[in-house]
This record gives sequence, C-alpha cells and structure tokens, in this order.
Amino acid sequence: MSSSNLQISGLGKRYGDFVALAPTHLDVARGEFLTLLGPSGSGKTTLLSLIAGLAQPDEGRVLIDGADVTYGAPYERDIGMVFQNYALFPHMSIEENIAFPLKMRKVPAAEARRRAHEALEMVRLPHVAARLPRELSGGQQQRIALARCMVYRPAIILMDEPLGALDKKLRDQMQLEIKRIHRELGTTIVYVTHDQEEAMTMSDRICLMNGGAIEQLGTPADLYFRPRTLFVADFLGESNLLQGEVTSVDGDTVTVKLAHQGVTGQALSNGAPIKAGQKVTVMLRPQNLRVATAGPGLTGKLLDVMVTGSLTKLYLDSGVADAAPIVVAYPTQRQAEQYAIGQPLTVSWQAADAVAIAE
Repeated sequence: MSSSNLQISGLGKRYGDFVALAPTHLDVARGEFLTLLGPSGSGKTTLLSLIAGLAQPDEGRVLIDGADVTYGAPYERDIGMVFQNYALFPHMSIEENIAFPLKMRKVPAAEARRRAHEALEMVRLPHVAARLPRELSGGQQQRIALARCMVYRPAIILMDEPLGALDKKLRDQMQLEIKRIHRELGTTIVYVTHDQEEAMTMSDRICLMNGGAIEQLGTPADLYFRPRTLFVADFLGESNLLQGEVTSVDGDTVTVKLAHQGVTGQALSNGAPIKAGQKVTVMLRPQNLRVATAGPGLTGKLLDVMVTGSLTKLYLDSGVADAAPIVVAYPTQRQAEQYAIGQPLTVSWQAADAVAIAE
C-alpha cells in the first residue's frame, strides 16, 4: 500500500472563465498534518471541497488509500469534517451527538456509547456527556465536533477554519489540543486556515496557495527561512524586503549591492539559479537584524518603538523615498537599552539569516 493517504492528480475547478483551482498535484502522507494556507480566493477552500466531495472537479482525480473517489459522494469517502460552526444537533445530548455517525453506520448502540465515551476522554470532556450543546462554551463545542469526527475513525480528517470563531487565547489552547490529538491518533489531517501563525504552529507541511495554485509546499521552516517567491516571503511572517543587484556568487552565498544606500551585504540563495548582475530582493526577518550605533550596515533614524508583548520592535526610516520602514525585533527585556526617537541607528545581519530571491 502507498505511503500516501491522499493523492491529488491534476485536480482543477473553474466557474465560467474564473479558474478557482488550476490543475494541482499533491500527495499527503499517511498520518501527516498538512495545512492549506493562503489569502481569500487563493483556492484552499476549493481544494478542500473537492477532496471532501462537496464539489466536483472539471479535471483530475482524488485518490484516498489508492481508491479513486473523484466523483464519489462525501459519505462514500473515508473522511471526517470539522467546520468553524461546530454543526452540532442542538436537541441531542453530547453523547448522542458524538454517537450519531456510528448510528448512521449501523454500529450497535452499546458499542456506539463505548466509543463515544472514548472520544470524550480523548478531548478531555468526559463529564459533559449528558449536557446539551448550548450548555458548553465555544471551545468545548469545537472539541465535541472534533470528537464526533474522530469517533468513526476516518482515514482523513478535513478541517475548514475550525478555530475561526474563537478568541485568541482559546485558539492557542485549541491548537495545542488538536496537535495532541493528532499525535495520539496518527490520523491524516488536512487543515484550512488563513492564519499564518496557526499554520506555522500546527503543520508538518504547509501548502501555501495563491491565485488558485500552489505557490510553495514544504515544512514551516522551508517556507519561513527559504521562501521561493516574493509572495511567500511577504505573506508568511514579517519581513524586510530590500531590492538590489548581485555583484558576485560563491556557491549558495551571493553578495548583493542594495538599492538602499548602496550598502553591500551577503545572503543565501533561495535555491533558484542566481548569477552576477541579476536583480534580486533580499529578505531580512526583523529578529535577524542587529542594532549598533555605528559601523557597517543599513542606517536610519528611529521612527518609533513598539512593545508588542514578548517582542520589542524598532521602526527605522532609511531615508530612501517611498521605502517602507526597516523593522527590527528583539525579545522584550526590562533592562533593554533605551533608544530615542530620531536617534540614528545602524543594523547589520549574517549572510545565513538573509535570503536573495530572484525577480
């Protein structure tokens, strides 16, 4: 049997002249947590709907454990789904809600009850079996929706923005819960979100989508530290994007003369071929910039200081017309050096912390 639990082969979807999903190829390994990430209209929900059988493709195939389910109904696929709105039956007890999929599959009542209580233990809510959904908090209801999905042990669980209705603190808690449950079950999960931090936190791999196509597929570290395109660099996490021209190439290390102040610095290539004389954009993450009051590097006047909690951010005016401020970030500390607004500062970086992206 293939190690791929889910195979997408040339799957595409159009609505008239609008291409919702360009022909797409994607393999999801058994037990993997894959996140479909992207802005609105990127194609992530279309792809999930085609996998679930909620929409039919114009081309391509969907295979689950080697079986072609492209045009099969949702109930004919070995999948479970968790939505943002929980979709619990308000008149049923929690136990009855969780056992409902088993009832539909003709599982004997005693066995269905036993498995429903197992699922409640898994989501750490065994004490709510007799309650109604309206008696639970939003976070508890989402855990029940997850338990109902897990109870019939599908090969794949699809999650469509399941935490979108929760506040940030509860979202963070639920992210940990879903990760824990995923580790314990080992079930394949395909998860849709537009939240970059959520995708970085939870995923084995991220499939970043843009304009109905896959922009980059890889681990969170792949996308964050070695973006293949400017869209990836700009979308995933905060970054300083500085234009320049390559003056020399030594293996994976390129030397770039930046348009900002004519400063020369080094960066790693993003894996694409780069040669001397080529125009590139250098991506510098704010936390990888180091501040000095003088010395080689980019210089600028301090525009603002923002304490965001765990991080303190400095915003520097580089003096380059129409250029965005240079952002520097470092851990917030009580005894950190104090900088004055308008003070000139210089920032530098290590080559290993910068990425040159070919234009």
